[in-house]
Amino acid sequence: MDIEDMLAPEGIIPRLKADDKKQALQALATKAEAATGASAHEIYAALLQRERLSSTSLGRGIAIPHVKLPAIQAITCLFARLEHAVPFESHDGEPVDLLFFLLAPEQAGGDHLKALARISRLVRDPATLEGLRNAKDIDELRIVLTKPIASHAA
Repeated sequence: MDIEDMLAPEGIIPRLKADDKKQALQALATKAEAATGASAHEIYAALLQRERLSSTSLGRGIAIPHVKLPAIQAITCLFARLEHAVPFESHDGEPVDLLFFLLAPEQAGGDHLKALARISRLVRDPATLEGLRNAKDIDELRIVLTKPIASHAA
């Protein structure tokens, strides 16, 4: 599963303004409503509920908030680079500046996990993280997000 296949048409937000985690999630929910047609209120409520279980931060300034909702028709990804990193209850204590938001239909168990794994592989690459943090605009971000991942197989 490629990021390009999941990425919403207007799903790249190069400078998201948020003062805290809740503001960032609310802004993502609003963007997700435009991309999916699902209610921003329902998306935000599901995000808050998911974050109460455990922070979706991976550390190193990255978080992958993700939810499954009945109103979602297809796996959809949004990417946001925050203007200023915000505390995200990260395991490493680092604030988050890169957010990958993944929405999936309720019945998308395996595909949802594959999408999460694909994003996780992408953000393991230090060059990718540097590219995401240094990209000048949406076009550069799209290039970094959709480039093939180099295999580390022998």
